[in-house]
Amino acid sequence: MNQELVTNSPVSDRVKMALAVSLRGCDELIPQDEWVRKLVRSEATGVPLRIKLGLDPTAPDIHIGHTVVLNKMRQLQDLGHTVIFLIGDFTSLIGDPSGRNSTRPPLTPEQIKVNAETYYRQASLVLDPARTEIRYNSEWCDPLGARGMIQLASRYTVARMMERNDFHDRYKAGQSISVHEFLYPLMQGYDSVALKSDLELGGTDQKFNLLMGRHLQQEYGQEPQCILTMPLLEGLDGVEKMSKSKNNYIGISEDANSMFAKVLSVSDMLMWKWYMLLSFQSEAGISALRAEIAAGRNPKDAKVALAKEITARFHSVAAADAAEQDFINRSKGGVPDEIAEVSVSGAPLGIGALLKAAGLAPSGSEASRLIDGGGVRVDSSVVSDKALKLPAGTYVLQVGKRKFARVTLA
Repeated sequence: MNQELVTNSPVSDRVKMALAVSLRGCDELIPQDEWVRKLVRSEATGVPLRIKLGLDPTAPDIHIGHTVVLNKMRQLQDLGHTVIFLIGDFTSLIGDPSGRNSTRPPLTPEQIKVNAETYYRQASLVLDPARTEIRYNSEWCDPLGARGMIQLASRYTVARMMERNDFHDRYKAGQSISVHEFLYPLMQGYDSVALKSDLELGGTDQKFNLLMGRHLQQEYGQEPQCILTMPLLEGLDGVEKMSKSKNNYIGISEDANSMFAKVLSVSDMLMWKWYMLLSFQSEAGISALRAEIAAGRNPKDAKVALAKEITARFHSVAAADAAEQDFINRSKGGVPDEIAEVSVSGAPLGIGALLKAAGLAPSGSEASRLIDGGGVRVDSSVVSDKALKLPAGTYVLQVGKRKFARVTLA
């Protein structure tokens, strides 16, 4: 934080606190002095600032990596400002080229509609729905028409567009760039014009698009927005950014037990970044906890606290407590209190066929692979014989650490 700006400027303690909240965990706040002036003006006039976050519904679910910016939105919302959750139903038709080394296939209107139906419901687990303005950018993008699109395109040059890293790198590598991809940052920037936003949030990979919003607002005679970028959250592997395609994510609609166990699986080092970006604990509280760990306290204690906080946010405190107990039971080789009950006929039945019938393996070949890896148990005993046949009876089948089913074989 720029302490000189905070201490030497004639700003109130409330503005200083709002700036501190804004800066917590962020990568960049551009320009910081303009944001302070906006905060001062808002306090003096009583008019809330307009804070925008746009998400394209490219998949039906949100993972906790997306909630890094949603958390920041909620923090600013709690300070009394207006947050706008913008669903990019129009821009999804183009496809965001950010971070891509090839043309990104646009979604169909049908895919967008299906995905958008769940986005706001899931985001409401973080944002306060009663104080959130939800908008769709088709509201102002569709009416532009061909004439309006041409006029918008005249506000930016091809040379400036080619300064963007992904476009520059693809051009140098001889990879194709479709003309429609140039429209994406223009349309995202035009969203800021339509919404008259004071601040736009996004990941670090969105910086070019966010700056486009500032440029276009000036072109249209508006006061330019400030931009706040948040770091991209590494996933469970601790290397790649959290992504469904990388299978290193935690979906916010996952069951409580899986969510709790996945948070506990992150490394001790990554845990602290997750604390800063995902926890609502104060920075002082996190620093104190980190000092205790450095002094010899078990890091698992801090990880459990984080897992319970995140699980409770998307489920409930009771569900988080139950998930902790379930994890303890599994660690001791116990069986969870609630597992799937399955009835299967055809006894005696081979273990591979039984695993498939119980939904614990997608195929017989995968069941064989799991058995070879020592990952299959029947009534707590490891199965090593792929030719095993089980007679009629009730069994607890386990695959790995988390998959269980109580199977009644008749």
